[in-house]
Amino acid sequence: MIKIVKTDGKTEKDFLMSLKARSSEVDKKVTAIVGDIIDNVKQRGDAAVLEYTEKFDGKLPLYYEVPTSVVDEAVSQCDDALIQSLTKAANNIADFHKRQVQQSFMDAKQDGSVLGQTVRGLQRVGIYVPGGTAAYPSSVLMNAIPAKIAGVEEIVMVTPPLKDGTPNKNILAAAKIAGVDKIFMCGGAQAVAALAYGTEKMPKVDKIVGPGNIFVATAKRMLYGVVDIDMIAGPSEILIIADSTANPKFLAADLMSQAEHDMLASAILITTDEKLAQQTNEQLKIQSAKLSRCDIIKKSLEDYGAVVVCNNMDEAVELANELAPEHLEVCADNPMQYLNRLKNAGSIFLGNNSPEPLGDYFAGPNHVLPTGGTSRFFSPLSVDSFIKKTQFIYYSEKALQRDAEDIIRLANTEGLTAHANSIIVRTED
Repeated sequence: MIKIVKTDGKTEKDFLMSLKARSSEVDKKVTAIVGDIIDNVKQRGDAAVLEYTEKFDGKLPLYYEVPTSVVDEAVSQCDDALIQSLTKAANNIADFHKRQVQQSFMDAKQDGSVLGQTVRGLQRVGIYVPGGTAAYPSSVLMNAIPAKIAGVEEIVMVTPPLKDGTPNKNILAAAKIAGVDKIFMCGGAQAVAALAYGTEKMPKVDKIVGPGNIFVATAKRMLYGVVDIDMIAGPSEILIIADSTANPKFLAADLMSQAEHDMLASAILITTDEKLAQQTNEQLKIQSAKLSRCDIIKKSLEDYGAVVVCNNMDEAVELANELAPEHLEVCADNPMQYLNRLKNAGSIFLGNNSPEPLGDYFAGPNHVLPTGGTSRFFSPLSVDSFIKKTQFIYYSEKALQRDAEDIIRLANTEGLTAHANSIIVRTED
């Protein structure tokens, strides 16, 4: 079901390179389609958004902007146990993200100068939430709660309607719990464009976050600069490092937890134990047969999955850092010993009792993570994603006189005499 690769310095590197290449591909046809959609929405606003909604989703939504009463009704109609689980998850997410809050600061010096930085939330943020069969209430929590904690003034959510034109009640319930302010029933590139430019009814936002299909991701890429975005998310990924103490039943289950997302998802096990590799492969066959998304899992594992058998844990850590995965599990004896050595990963799960779904749903750390090797330089979504910083400077006359000569010298060295003059006119006799 899944290929087993022994490290030889080349085979495993070729496989890793093929994964990175697929994540960076840009579909020119999709880009052209999305470009036309963006231009149309920019010119025609809500009329264009609704036309595309009817075309792509099959029916106009029952509501374009969802009334508060409908949101409240959705909460009352949801299963009580689900509401309790969502609330518990929201509390965990809030508790974790509150620890990320940065403070403004002011440094008043004895010479009368004052230097500082203000930290404030963005004014308005847009959250994209997939709908239909790929509806994830957990994503609402993960995107909206950090924004609220950051001090964002208004959160606008867009989500496609169901095939009958109605909203997904679980998505609405999660939005209520997370504190979303406005909800519009539209999706795709047209929803992203509407958030970026604003329409007659939909307010223009400062940043757009949240996962989506290739059309959504392409729209976010093309509109970056008009509006800020979180990241360009690619197919889901999991990498597991395991030694001989790991349980093959657990490893197989965790690999499939990502493979079920879609056929392009990548699930890789790196282990020092060849017997464990074979046992995990057998467990994949046994467990996948019982799962609802079996066909997707098999295709994903066959095309983009692998078990890499390496010589030692040092080699495993090196390969993990090179791949820079979205999710990284360490199923090994004393997993904490590897934490500081694992430099590139979106989120790290330590030990046999810390499977990836803990992060997807409940533990508290964010599940919006960099993919395609971009954890080398991108970070998970956080409170920091929703703030902006402004510096400020106040100099007294005495402080300016003290530093004037140095500033003038530096300005003249760069040939910027008007810069120097701005200081000279304030300090000359």
